Amino acid sequence: MSGQSITDRITAAQHSVTGSAVSKTVCKATTHEIMGPKKKHLDYLIHCTNEMNVNIPQLADSLFERTTNTSWVVVFKSLITTQHLMVYGNERFVQYLASRNTLFNLSNFLDKSGLQGYDMSTFIRRYSRYLNEKAVSYRQVAFDFTKVKRGVDGVMRMMNTEKLLKTIPIIQNQMDALLDFNVNANELTNGVINAAFMLLFKDSIRLFAAYNEGIINLLEKYFDMKKTQCKEGLDIYKKFLTRMTRISEFLKVAEQVGIDRGDIPDLSQAPSSLLEALEQHLASLEGKKVKDSTAASRASTLSNAVSSLASTGMSFTKVDEREKQAALEEEQARLKALKEQRLKELSKRPSFATTDTSPVSTTGGTISTAPAIDLFSTPSCSNGALKMESDLFDLQSTFQPSMQSGSAGLPVATAWAGYSTPQPASQQPTPSGGLQVDFESVFGVKAAGGNVLVSDDISGSILKPTLAGSSQGLCSMTNQDRLVSDDLDSSLANLVGNLGIGNGTSKK
Repeated sequence: MSGQSITDRITAAQHSVTGSAVSKTVCKATTHEIMGPKKKHLDYLIHCTNEMNVNIPQLADSLFERTTNTSWVVVFKSLITTQHLMVYGNERFVQYLASRNTLFNLSNFLDKSGLQGYDMSTFIRRYSRYLNEKAVSYRQVAFDFTKVKRGVDGVMRMMNTEKLLKTIPIIQNQMDALLDFNVNANELTNGVINAAFMLLFKDSIRLFAAYNEGIINLLEKYFDMKKTQCKEGLDIYKKFLTRMTRISEFLKVAEQVGIDRGDIPDLSQAPSSLLEALEQHLASLEGKKVKDSTAASRASTLSNAVSSLASTGMSFTKVDEREKQAALEEEQARLKALKEQRLKELSKRPSFATTDTSPVSTTGGTISTAPAIDLFSTPSCSNGALKMESDLFDLQSTFQPSMQSGSAGLPVATAWAGYSTPQPASQQPTPSGGLQVDFESVFGVKAAGGNVLVSDDISGSILKPTLAGSSQGLCSMTNQDRLVSDDLDSSLANLVGNLGIGNGTSKK
């Protein structure tokens, strides 16, 4: 079956309805498509493991639920997704898996839908055992062997004898479970099993590197151990030699399926004389007769063996570092592509004027683009009247069209979102007019030609500015209407005070 099935789409839609983005992504990563889980889905799930508000048990349970499917594709991809999160996700994920009593119960899994199902079911059973063992190993030592610090001051090199003898068997069990996957190159026939093999290949490199460093530490301490410790150490070393042969065969499969030779480490085995020296030392501790060997020859044998194993460890470390560098470069390239895409999106957006255009949108008129306003300049007078030079008042011409568009007898919206009283058509303001400002009425002084005080109507129309009702503009003001020009705050307050035209307090 190729492509997403109807079941895949229905399941994803159900999680969309319930609002569970995590479960929906798990379903999309484990569809019936015969290919590895898509990178975008794996990346999202990795991101989820790093978010503190994401329920890790829920994420794990979603993956466990998918392994109950009858399709080998869905189950295999669920296991692949799980290992991917164990390797690249937050450590909280593997910690939760390690805390569970049971994980994958797939020892009897069998897909009988076809010949391919029979073949792949075998590898699913083996793969699930490795993931179970990987979680158990973390529970026993409280760290992941594939992520542990390596080198001369690494975790495996700095362990004392007692802890080392307990830890190496744990790493051996995990290595055995990995190598038991036991796949040949001609069995890697589809994208699903290929994705699983690549994860196992990367784990094998890191796991064997830690295993190798533990053995180096063991050999350096061997000749100073007690008899029982030497017996355990010798048995561990013999098993190590067997696993070195098996890992070599596993790496040959990787080379056959097209993995670059530079990404496959070289194995350098310790000289056979080392094993003989270890056996003779244990025999001498048990009181058996052995041929005499000088301390110098023993030290030389040990030094050669450690040097060979260190060379192997260096080769594994270089491959691992190369992979990390490649992953880093890939991530940087992805971020660069996202940045370029973002810049393109921004460049396509329309530009907006930010300097001398009015922020107020008008209907049927154009916005004034006069020079910048100087609020602190002193207004000038002409023919005994005030002439406001500031662009603060020049905006009146901008709003004229919207005022004139109203029919006679209807209130007209002003630039200040207020409403002016209806004006006859013959009295419509002209573009050359100015704002009618009554500054003295603010202070309770009688307006020219009337007995009404602006202060009497302060509660009703103080925030209702209007434009002048005649073409004379500011020049029609009497000599009593004098601007308090030396105080900007007072001038603006006076301007606001005259905005009561809607309640009949304007000058006539």
